Amino acid sequence: MPEESTSFPQARLHVVTGKGGTGKTTVAAALALALAAGGRRTLLVEVEGRQGIAPLFGLDPLPYSERPIAVAPEGGEVRALAVDAEEALLDYLEMFYKLGRAGRMLKKLGAIDFATTIAPGMRDVLLTGKVKEAVTRADRGRRVYDAVVMDAPPTGRVARFLNVNHEVAGLAKVGPIKSQSDGVMAVLRSPMTAVHLVTLLEEMPVQETADAVTELAGIGLPIGAVLVNSVRSASLVDAKVTQAELKRGLTAAGLPTDRGTLKGLTDEVSDHVRRAALEQRLRADLTELGRPVVDLPFLAGGIDSDGLYELADVLRNAGVRAS
Repeated sequence: MPEESTSFPQARLHVVTGKGGTGKTTVAAALALALAAGGRRTLLVEVEGRQGIAPLFGLDPLPYSERPIAVAPEGGEVRALAVDAEEALLDYLEMFYKLGRAGRMLKKLGAIDFATTIAPGMRDVLLTGKVKEAVTRADRGRRVYDAVVMDAPPTGRVARFLNVNHEVAGLAKVGPIKSQSDGVMAVLRSPMTAVHLVTLLEEMPVQETADAVTELAGIGLPIGAVLVNSVRSASLVDAKVTQAELKRGLTAAGLPTDRGTLKGLTDEVSDHVRRAALEQRLRADLTELGRPVVDLPFLAGGIDSDGLYELADVLRNAGVRAS
């Protein structure tokens, strides 16, 4: 059995992944707010081209530039960046080969899109390389960002996405591409990084979370916390409620006690008990992973700006702090 950890990992790069539909982008945004609290500055980065961050904050699609998007509790600042593989490649060509306008011409000719399409490993190096640069960037001896949060691909693809050294092995053995991938992996495998997994208390997301923990650990990536999203209030387990008890309660409340109403309520109680027992078992499975487990509440009103700040407060109470 893995050794259980209870403290939320301190890191500079927080990679957030999860099965599709678990709310990983929402959790990544809330985590960025929590890390920026108290006058700090965080960068929230998306790398999938989905423009999922902007709608959460009521903004137009993000450009390929870092821009302020929110004020965190107690005066911090969250900035955001939507990394575009083509633009990142142009930056790369300018940085290492000084192509400048020639690189822009390559884009017009479609060469950039061609290069990133036929060499997916190159695309991942460019995307993760941009994130790594933000993590390590300094200005006059001080880090520009106290923390960087990456809204990463889903659990089914995240290990391949992050394992850039393996992905570029067939592209380059030496040179700038190899150096870039080595630098990215040095950051990703270091204590400054934590990969967090978002899940729901449902069988498929929990299984994918367990599989991802095994896969990520197998390639040497540091596992952070398990973030259980949309948790409802405490449920009753092994509750035994008879129709007679329901009838007494309905009568006391002045509500109908006909057979149809009683059967419907009895069925609902049974479904509730089964669901509660399943969630209890799934939570035990998550505990077995040996990582901190943080519950994030179900927000009845949906996800809006107020909801993000509510989730950020929960994360802060769970010990989230910029390192």
